[in-house]
Amino acid sequence: MDINQNRPVLTVSQLNKQARLTIEERFQMVWVTGELSNFARPRSGHWYFTLKDSGAQVRCAMFANSNRRVQMQPTDGQQVLIRGRVSLYEGRGDFQIIADQMEPAGEGVLRQAFDALKVKLADEGLFDRERKRPLPDIPKHIAVVTSPTGAALQDVLAVWQRRFPTLQVTVIPTAVQGPEAEAQVLRALNAASKLAVDAILLTRGGGSLEDLWTFNLESVARAVAASQIPIVSAIGHEIDIAITDFVADLRAPTPSVAAELMVPDGQEMLQNIDGEFRHLTVLMEGQLRERQLQLDKLNLRLVSPESYLQQAWMRLDDLSNRIARSAGKTFEGTASRYNNLYKRLINQSPSFALIRAKEKLHRLEASLEDGMNRQLQAQNRSIAMLARMIDGISPLHTLGRGYAFIRDDSGALMSDTNRAEVGATITAQLQDGTIAASITQVTKQTNPLSTIETPQSEEAKDA
Repeated sequence: MDINQNRPVLTVSQLNKQARLTIEERFQMVWVTGELSNFARPRSGHWYFTLKDSGAQVRCAMFANSNRRVQMQPTDGQQVLIRGRVSLYEGRGDFQIIADQMEPAGEGVLRQAFDALKVKLADEGLFDRERKRPLPDIPKHIAVVTSPTGAALQDVLAVWQRRFPTLQVTVIPTAVQGPEAEAQVLRALNAASKLAVDAILLTRGGGSLEDLWTFNLESVARAVAASQIPIVSAIGHEIDIAITDFVADLRAPTPSVAAELMVPDGQEMLQNIDGEFRHLTVLMEGQLRERQLQLDKLNLRLVSPESYLQQAWMRLDDLSNRIARSAGKTFEGTASRYNNLYKRLINQSPSFALIRAKEKLHRLEASLEDGMNRQLQAQNRSIAMLARMIDGISPLHTLGRGYAFIRDDSGALMSDTNRAEVGATITAQLQDGTIAASITQVTKQTNPLSTIETPQSEEAKDA
């Protein structure tokens, strides 16, 4: 008897298929996080890798149509977060996840956001050295933006108490991590900017990337960059780097180092001042000795003012005498020149010149009158001669003998019959007026001179 007749028997393919269907029905879309390993990228463009943690691992596949949308370059050892469909590869019976989304997990996501913001702000020029402002050499008042309970504040205050105890410090408390930290830090920076401080210290102690994330936020970075007061950023330990370190005017690796960079060493300053004072004292003593020697030399060369006064009096008397002699000679010369000029003036009196001018004027008037009379007589003779000539050639005499000037209707003179037309209107200019007439007949003659008639005949003909 065959013992398998009453038992259901499945082939391996059937078993794997049923297992795949069961798994896919049980698990819909899942999110799984783990470390990448055995990452492979064949020519097909699909990705095959293993996702593992400390206790287990699972095979994964991500086909080309899905991995094209991934914004990261996956490598072994990365912590990633994937979303996918749980399934089973029937050919090998391998339990697997068919992924359709992948992104960095944990600090990977934060690191990616950190790098993206760093590139963005650098492109805007917020990291440029030209924007950095120098800190005051000897500040009087500094504002500290930090947690009031953190060890960073105590370290800073201890350094300042030791190095520069006269410094005025204003602590503006704020949360430095957690959901409320962003708003509080922004308010604290705004409050610090309204104080009359020489510089602002933004600081906190060390921690993980998540702990320090407040100082990698874009809003906080832009607030630091926009501050009109120099800001020193001291976030975490030496290995910790925050975005505020790049936009601040100065980055310090630790809060204690920041405190030392922001104030001078008081003891060192006192020593320097004491040394400079001693040096200045030596210089001043040397200068005083040199000036005393110069004064002694000048005293030896100094002459009594009375001798200078006597010499001046003698020079004054001598000059007075010379001036008196010179003035007398000048006066005599001036008087002589005055007499000569007076005589010349009498000889050239204007009254004599005026008499001579009047006589010359009378002569010129008489000559002018004679010349004008002669010119007028000559002009009258010329005018009379021209009048006779004009009268001789005047057409009025011709008109007086019975002749007339004939004009056409345009006013032009007619000297022949070429422009005469029957019915045209003509005007005859006589001696004492004009006559308008109409042409009734035009007769042309070959010898016009043979037909000239007397004026009486023309008048009779017109009648």
